[in-house]
Amino acid sequence: MNESQGFGAGILPCPSGASIAYNKIVGKNPGVIFLHGFRSDKEGGKALAVQDLCVQHGHAFVRFDAFGHGQTPGDLLQGTIGRWAQDAVHVLDSLTEGPQILVGSSFGGWISLLAAMKRPERVAAIVGLAAAPDFTEDLLWNTFTQAQREQLETQGEVVLPDCENPLGDWHIPKLLIDEARNNLVLRSPIPLTCPVRLIHGQADDDVPWQQALQLADLLESTDVRVTLIKDAGHRLSRDQDLAVIKQALIELF
Repeated sequence: MNESQGFGAGILPCPSGASIAYNKIVGKNPGVIFLHGFRSDKEGGKALAVQDLCVQHGHAFVRFDAFGHGQTPGDLLQGTIGRWAQDAVHVLDSLTEGPQILVGSSFGGWISLLAAMKRPERVAAIVGLAAAPDFTEDLLWNTFTQAQREQLETQGEVVLPDCENPLGDWHIPKLLIDEARNNLVLRSPIPLTCPVRLIHGQADDDVPWQQALQLADLLESTDVRVTLIKDAGHRLSRDQDLAVIKQALIELF
């Protein structure tokens, strides 16, 4: 990328000794930080579409790979919600200045909420794309059979089939489930007062769209809007879905 044009890619060292791969565009505020989903990365279609929008409107932008994802090193099975949230705050502190809009896709929506609660003075708004807060408890643990729960305890992980990749499996470690219980957000009011936009497909087979309404109800902010797209799935990556996402951001700029 061309640094002279305000584009850059790099590696951000972390206090833990780990590092985070990122791409950054210099521009005006509010800047935008894109947080990808679980087992996704910063090169996804939504991240690049949001980047294009920021370039078009001259806004600063950062996308990065969470620990164990994409170009960021680390064992995904050692990743935790707390660590990913801490890394998101480190990106916010180290790579950006001034007010930022956090755009979180799926589990990135959960991380966005946690980061915003750590730095409320820095977060101008949040956009949740099929946001999946508390997915480890509500969509995994609460749906496990007794046999799967016993497997988690005795073997340290549960192996689930990947519906999008018949040749691959999802390994869900006990560490992820247990540690996430320290970071659940849908059990009490969420102390965030910034504008929040939640976009969810009603044909989402991974995260129920009703969760967007639950999240909206728990947020203390009075500036919360939920947009439901009846025929959209979890990815929200079709042209018509991206148009809705871009319009929500334009209104927040």
